[in-house]
Amino acid sequence: MWRHRIRPRAEWERIVTEQGLVFPTTSRPDGSTVPYWNESAWYELTLEEVETLESATEELWAMCLDAAGFMASPGSGMTDERLGLPAGSMEVIRRSMERRDPALYARFDLAYGPDGSIRMLEINGDTPTGLVETGVVQWRWLEEVMPDLDQWNSVHDRLVNAWRRLRTSGVLTGSEVHFLYDLGEGEAYDGGEMEMTIHYLMDTAVQAGLATFAHPMAMVGWNPDDREFRDVNDYRITNAFKLYAWEVLLGEPFGRHIVEQREREPVRWFEPAWKALLSTKALLPVLWERNPGHRLLLPAYFDGPHDLTDWVAKPLHGREGDNIRIHLADSVEDIVMPGDYGAEGFVYQAYTDLPVYEGNHVVLGSWIIDNEAAGMVVRESDGPVTDYFSRVVPHVISDTLGPDDAQVQAWLLERVGPDTPRAAG
Repeated sequence: MWRHRIRPRAEWERIVTEQGLVFPTTSRPDGSTVPYWNESAWYELTLEEVETLESATEELWAMCLDAAGFMASPGSGMTDERLGLPAGSMEVIRRSMERRDPALYARFDLAYGPDGSIRMLEINGDTPTGLVETGVVQWRWLEEVMPDLDQWNSVHDRLVNAWRRLRTSGVLTGSEVHFLYDLGEGEAYDGGEMEMTIHYLMDTAVQAGLATFAHPMAMVGWNPDDREFRDVNDYRITNAFKLYAWEVLLGEPFGRHIVEQREREPVRWFEPAWKALLSTKALLPVLWERNPGHRLLLPAYFDGPHDLTDWVAKPLHGREGDNIRIHLADSVEDIVMPGDYGAEGFVYQAYTDLPVYEGNHVVLGSWIIDNEAAGMVVRESDGPVTDYFSRVVPHVISDTLGPDDAQVQAWLLERVGPDTPRAAG
């Protein structure tokens, strides 16, 4: 993989904002801004590299599904307390796993070394964002700047196909889906990231033939007589996609209706409750225990760093690098990130250097959609922690020409086979 510099397009901020990326820049505490969408550079990959990343992503996904199935089993020792979850959460998760509730998507964070090594840093399997950046903005950039070349990016097509499959398979109750999100407020306000992601996902669902509605999760109500959730218009919620973490939802009065099984007919949730096991960092030591020494994994443990000399302490529910502690044996002082996580507990993962290109520390966000690898996005940061001030940079496959529409559809069909991993029951 190589990094190249390039002149940004004229009026690039206006262009990407009109494409749905409502925060093309990030504000720093001192009032200055830095690009969030950084098109002053692009990354070059070969087709061979992409195929390697694709294969690794699907291998990791199969291991994650195996680990989630183990964690949900009664003999795993994974309790609400162990996972820092509200009381009753594991029972909700187990019921979801037993039903084999279908899921839509997830995103791995990978370290891709200059020697071709790939290491899984973590996975966000419940509330991943970055879809607009991956599936729309960097693809449109490619079409305008390098239209004859290709990109590892079938995110949009796969999302539409996934919703279409859900609609036609009978999994959904009817053909209406509510899209609910955490609006946030004050310092917790995310600048519109949740709402932006929700509206993009709504668009993919509409293209698949579904009717959609959206509003903040805080506007969802409960009808005690009919024992069902209602939307802001007092309309029954039957299918719902949420950008709202399960570990938060199940601890609120709203979520206790789910825990106590008070619903007359349960809502079909996306992502389903079992995906909470692919959101917690507790997954990392379970993966290592079940796949010791695996080339795609980093050693990870509960309850301390064990024999690790260089390690990263990660809060179970942490996001955007908050409350991470990096300990290096040859450093005088640990790197400690601020934040509000950690009370729920930590896991300890072996430290690995991120590849650095022209001073930029790089993490690859590799997407799984409908159980298959679907593309990637490159994120750069100033240091070893990918935090709120990271940048998104487009990529190009340098040795392939862009496929036509017929070829894209043929590939999509070809990739769906009987051996595709599914959630364990």
